[in-house]
Amino acid sequence: MKDSDNYRGLGWAHGALTVQRLGAMLAPVTFVLADGRQISPLHIAPWSHEPQAQALPGVLRKLRGEWPCVPFGYSVPADGWPGDWSRVMLAPEPDEEVHGHGSNHDWDWRVSERQSLALALAYPTASPVERVERTVVPDPSAPAIDIELKVIVRRACRLPIGLHPVFRLPEKTGAATLELGHFDHGHTYPHEVEPGAALFADGKTFTDLASVPARSGGMLDASRLPLAAVTEELLQVHGLDGTVALANHADGYRVRLSWQKAHFPSLLLWYSHRGRKAAPWNGRHVAIGIEPVCSPFGLGLATALADNPLAQSGIATALEFSPERPFVTRYRIEASAL
Repeated sequence: MKDSDNYRGLGWAHGALTVQRLGAMLAPVTFVLADGRQISPLHIAPWSHEPQAQALPGVLRKLRGEWPCVPFGYSVPADGWPGDWSRVMLAPEPDEEVHGHGSNHDWDWRVSERQSLALALAYPTASPVERVERTVVPDPSAPAIDIELKVIVRRACRLPIGLHPVFRLPEKTGAATLELGHFDHGHTYPHEVEPGAALFADGKTFTDLASVPARSGGMLDASRLPLAAVTEELLQVHGLDGTVALANHADGYRVRLSWQKAHFPSLLLWYSHRGRKAAPWNGRHVAIGIEPVCSPFGLGLATALADNPLAQSGIATALEFSPERPFVTRYRIEASAL
């Protein structure tokens, strides 16, 4: 396959989109709003076009937009984890890849219907996953994109899975708002995501995104973005109705993500606000990941399958897959003017 076929695009009356083979990642996306304005809500990492990025692991090399993660997450060092978490911080699986095989390799283009892009990827023979398929379809009547993910497995298994939309943010602090609607409760990360860049208190619960326990004491508003603090953080929210929006007040639009909540019972919020200083991040990465998941904070396959504290509380952290029934989930990204 020619290098020039690493990207394919589609245009329609309400926008234009691009999908890359690496990770089957979606972006850039331009939506044409009802008032005629063009907006681009998905994030593209600032190093994605730099020559040195070619030496990076697959998922980081051209990090952008939205893609599926099967399985979701990656193992982290077991040092310093509190209480019940310490016993489930298990060693990574052999050949574990960050956010799964599909996030790190080039997918193959499939024959698709007109005005859609379809890709597939075969997994290594040792994996319980046989292949994954993805179809991206612009809505001909709206500034919206409908996406389908299919997972075919070789044998019955349990896996953490997730969707990984990452949205760009305005430069001015607090110029965008996360609109979650009602949810049951949320959890702060039980450890540091990035050494020296923690913002929220470890292992706390909250019921309002505008009032999240802070590491320094008191409460922080985690709904107004970008945050003023330099940080790298994760929050996991449970009991949403399967929809969330990001209102970008600076640019005058709202982008909405909707998904099947039976497949993804939690929403992981990734606050990447200049907190990672090592290359290629170099303290310049500013974005918000809004990620429907069935996973414990993306802490890797072994931890997701173990009796971790989230699973103990009744929150699913892995899904059941069967070779008799391919798993199919559908979700949507749409934009509108404020």
